[in-house]
Amino acid sequence: MKNILFYLLLSIPSSIFAQGLGTFDPANQPIGPDYSQDKYWAALPFKEDVTDEVPRFEEVVNDSLKEVDVFYIYPTVYLNGKTWNADVDNKSLNNRIDKYPVKYHGSVFNQVARVFAPRYRQAILKSFMDTTGNGEKALAFAYNDVKIAFEYYLKHYNNGRPIIIASHSQGTYHARRLINEFFDEPNMKKKLVCAYIIGFGINEKDYEILTPCESPTETNCYITWASFKNGYDPIKSPLYGDVCINPINWTRDTLLTEESGGILLNIHQKKFYKTQVQINGSYLWIKTNTPIVGAMKNMHVADYNLFWHEIRKNVKLRSQEFLQKNR
Repeated sequence: MKNILFYLLLSIPSSIFAQGLGTFDPANQPIGPDYSQDKYWAALPFKEDVTDEVPRFEEVVNDSLKEVDVFYIYPTVYLNGKTWNADVDNKSLNNRIDKYPVKYHGSVFNQVARVFAPRYRQAILKSFMDTTGNGEKALAFAYNDVKIAFEYYLKHYNNGRPIIIASHSQGTYHARRLINEFFDEPNMKKKLVCAYIIGFGINEKDYEILTPCESPTETNCYITWASFKNGYDPIKSPLYGDVCINPINWTRDTLLTEESGGILLNIHQKKFYKTQVQINGSYLWIKTNTPIVGAMKNMHVADYNLFWHEIRKNVKLRSQEFLQKNR
């Protein structure tokens, strides 16, 4: 029950949280992470963490056998606090981050990829609704941690390996800038298997050479979607831009599709939840029998979980295609 309540909490408007934060001042934010220390990574290969979990019908694949890396940026879990940006040494917050998004998002990639997930001083939820400019500064401050973590990863861990960028919500707010700065040029684009940047608006004009994926096997491209209840009009939500990929057939067409690869909060569940999907304009309209989520108008919190097994299969397919082309 606590798990369900947490997901519902994420849907509450941020106006009831984080009162009286004052003017953003970088000097007043918590001390930054040192990425040379393992504790500042929510997930790292060759250490036990929440992204190691696999479905009961699969065998664990040792990280030494994986040829691809995923760099995952988690969403907003920092709902209430005294500073605009989160403390990466806050054990309670880190536990929630690991128990929910890192576990259910990061683990989807572990069949074929080593998982890297840096802790970063994420901006408080209120930052997205703030109109004073302080929230924007807090988000830029958070992105700087993500960028430093990625640069550390490239220097110390990558060793020329193919890369998947994965993210959700605030993580995607940062990931869309990260892929713009690092992968929107020919040499790094060649290393990008795919960017699964979910749950925040992405626009084609944001990139010069990077383009949306148009098929289930295309590589060197990006994927995004935003999930809403069938018939619901989110109007001008920042959660979607002008790009939307159907996470069942992995195209941009508007055909009605169905799948049965969803989970809620149990990777080991035997019964998968069924979901019906159709692209409406530039976001997804969804009908699903997933408990709790199926009644929500905005299904943002379940963007990954609704399609967990479909994403997992596609990551494997796309990675195999990339490796075959680049042998």
